Amino acid sequence: MERHETEIFLTLADELHFGRTAEKLLVSQARVSQVLKRLERKIGAPLFDRTSRSVGLTPLGRQLHTELAPLNAQLTALVQRARAAARGIDGVLNVGFLGSGAGQLTRDIRRTFRERAPGCEVRMREVQFADPLGPLRTGEVDVLFTRLPVEEPDLTVGPTVVSESRVLAVPCHHPLAHREVVSLEEAAGERFFGVTGGAPAYWWDAQVPRRTPGGAVLERGQDVSTFQEMLSMIAACQGVSPVVASVATYYARPDLAYVPLADVPNSEVALVWRTDGTNARSEAYIEAVREAVAAHGGPMAL
Repeated sequence: MERHETEIFLTLADELHFGRTAEKLLVSQARVSQVLKRLERKIGAPLFDRTSRSVGLTPLGRQLHTELAPLNAQLTALVQRARAAARGIDGVLNVGFLGSGAGQLTRDIRRTFRERAPGCEVRMREVQFADPLGPLRTGEVDVLFTRLPVEEPDLTVGPTVVSESRVLAVPCHHPLAHREVVSLEEAAGERFFGVTGGAPAYWWDAQVPRRTPGGAVLERGQDVSTFQEMLSMIAACQGVSPVVASVATYYARPDLAYVPLADVPNSEVALVWRTDGTNARSEAYIEAVREAVAAHGGPMAL
């Protein structure tokens, strides 16, 4: 059997519909019918029972599908491994992430990348907001999922993977803790946090604004270096802070409350890499991220 015959037979056996098979393979229905008829003449017997209302495998067709499908999967994997080796995609790719990274898209991205580079191992490494871009610049990670904005001449901002609303993290007994929604204007008398380390000032200001939308100054108290440190400080009544909505899921604590914020724009996560530091592994991963986002219909909205 030729490659296109195998592809059409296996797809039709899965779909049992000429139109869906043609659409999936980006060919015409006439092409599917022609190839199938030629294959059945080559074998000498029908592989499908076809009526005006249904398509089904004959006993011979079921037998062929049972034996051919695993062989085709093995051949496809072999070709993918050969292509990956030829492109230099074997080895290790270090992927940095801040907070929850790509969130629920992580699994889809990983699956897509494995299909592209089955011989490459992905190692996930957490970065802290005290130095959110440092591990990327030093080469500790090859690509990085981080919060925007990133406005650095040596770094390239790629596809946005997550866009999510914000909440205000407060101690569980705080006067605002049981509100259904709150604004930064109402929290203007609270103390917020600064950050230690090498985080760009514009980046931290986007995460924790210096002013409310109405122009009121938001007082900053103690500097923090990690997210867990900040949550502990909030629980100890040392301040409050805007955080993203997914924190309520991934960092739920009995001593904290997360109240939806009404007047703060969504926070976005994007993939970032060194402009002059890509290789075959990172480029394959970047394409996998683009494909996963496109398949989802755009960034994950939370």
